[in-house]
Amino acid sequence: MDIKTFGELIDWTRNLHAHLARCLSHCATQNEEERARALLDYLAAHESEMERIVDEFKRQAATKVLDTWVYDYISHHPIKTHRTCDEPYVKLDFNGICREVFDFHDQIIFLYQTLVGKAVIPEAKELMESLLTMEQNEFKRLVRQVGRMDDL
Repeated sequence: MDIKTFGELIDWTRNLHAHLARCLSHCATQNEEERARALLDYLAAHESEMERIVDEFKRQAATKVLDTWVYDYISHHPIKTHRTCDEPYVKLDFNGICREVFDFHDQIIFLYQTLVGKAVIPEAKELMESLLTMEQNEFKRLVRQVGRMDDL
């Protein structure tokens, strides 16, 4: 996807969460390890919720902010995820799945941090700060929940 505006960036992020949710859900049925299947189910539900939350940001944002060009702010380093979902999570154990998904979220957080630092328009900066805060808080929640699963 060629991201040119903040609205397209939000769509892109939402689509990444949606794709990851579908991939995790698909792989949950095929992983041989019981703990890994439970983790994949939980992560899929969490990513679906992230998709919904990101979509809500777009619905509440002002049209002029969504139409603001972001193209110059992004150095196109795509987020590394299994875009085709060739069942990579089927072969991973609990810790491997955690590493992959946590890295995915770290990349999104880094992207938003970069954009907050580069945004010139106050409304756009505020939107990026809000998305960043949400992603960071959801990531912390995810890490806590997965840590509890690991304790079991």
